[in-house]
Amino acid sequence: MKKFLVVLLSLGLILAFGMTASAQTSVKFGGSFYVMGLYENNQQISDTDNTYSRAFFYTRTRLQPVFQIAEGLTLTTRMDAIEKLWGETNWRGSYDDKMSSRRQTSNAGNPKIQESFEFERAYVTFKSAVGQFDIGYQSSGKWGTDFGDDEQSRPRVKLTTPMGPFTLLAVYEKQFEADQSAKGTAPNTYAHEVDKDNDNYVLAGIFKFNSGNAGLLLKYNNYRSGMVPVATAYKSKVYVVAPYLKATFGPVYVEGEFIYAGGKAAEFASGVGDIDKQGMGAYVKAQAKFGPAYAGGSVLWSSGDDGSDKTKNKTGPESQDLDVGLILGNDALQTWTASSGNGGKYAAFDSGKSNSLMISAFGGFNPTPKTNVEMIIVKAQRDKVAAGYDKDLGYEIDVKASYKIYDNLTYMVGAGYLMAGDYFKGASSSNKIDNDYLLMNRLSLSF
Repeated sequence: MKKFLVVLLSLGLILAFGMTASAQTSVKFGGSFYVMGLYENNQQISDTDNTYSRAFFYTRTRLQPVFQIAEGLTLTTRMDAIEKLWGETNWRGSYDDKMSSRRQTSNAGNPKIQESFEFERAYVTFKSAVGQFDIGYQSSGKWGTDFGDDEQSRPRVKLTTPMGPFTLLAVYEKQFEADQSAKGTAPNTYAHEVDKDNDNYVLAGIFKFNSGNAGLLLKYNNYRSGMVPVATAYKSKVYVVAPYLKATFGPVYVEGEFIYAGGKAAEFASGVGDIDKQGMGAYVKAQAKFGPAYAGGSVLWSSGDDGSDKTKNKTGPESQDLDVGLILGNDALQTWTASSGNGGKYAAFDSGKSNSLMISAFGGFNPTPKTNVEMIIVKAQRDKVAAGYDKDLGYEIDVKASYKIYDNLTYMVGAGYLMAGDYFKGASSSNKIDNDYLLMNRLSLSF
């Protein structure tokens, strides 16, 4: 045993010295941290003295180490930690107000919510004769403007090929796979998923010019619901066309994007009831600078579907990444409140902002290089509604102020007031509703 330990120690020392002599890998750390405090007065938009208000803090720590292996070769990773409400000790199906942690494995059925690191991304980047490859779990769902975007971490292969002012992109993405899953209702009787997966194929081009850039994306989504012998199983074959433009003309910046989705939303195994896809949306924003001040406006439209034509799905694109107001259409608010019970009536208005028309005007002023004050006015309505509903989502007025304590550390305070529209009355115009307001502050660190 002693000889074995001596040999093992010797091998360890040889390996350590060998790694020290030949190691060339360097690591660059980046990331962010924020903590946000929020008070909301009337989440249910109820016309009653007994309204549901709430107050809480929310936080997230993000690390993104990049390993430089060699010239032109890197490994990028990303992980999130403590992404939760302050003081939240929820377990799946229960909570414990006396313990902040517990020894429990994830396969025990009640893992801790966001207890530790959530490893989200890991992908290798290398340059070749045909361009740059990114392979692995990486950023997905970003294109052009923030309109139509929902950034996720997904496994994909991306090839980027620069050609002068042009950049060509080709992407294969595995959005979902179920080849290893199985369903069963009794011991030893399993119905394995049959071809249940969701794949994306993308070709895109970007052209850069002196004042900005423009691009065109072509995407094909191939989805299988699985369980092909079942009559309700279906295939989905949807294509997306998305041109965009970003440009600066003197003191004026403009951006816009159009998205069209067509093809088949559903082809059923039964051979009847197929649904065509016919969704579209458009977005434009303009902003002008006037010394230390700026002003602008934006229009967002995403087609809706009232369900009157069962043979067509006309729902337009979602835009989680494009926040308009602090209350209406704020995907971050949906994230912060999800774990505390997001039962507010405006939750019925999806933070993705599909089936909507949203018009906003904004203006801001920088009293000092480190200080910003901004005001936003939003008017929103549904594009299509079911019988008995009103389209009006209401008006919202937001005021925000921020100060850079350090170049990488910013403190922000904000207030939003929603004058709720009659859409929130539901199918009966006699229902009573009231307004809602929100107060928040946020400390953000980036590094």
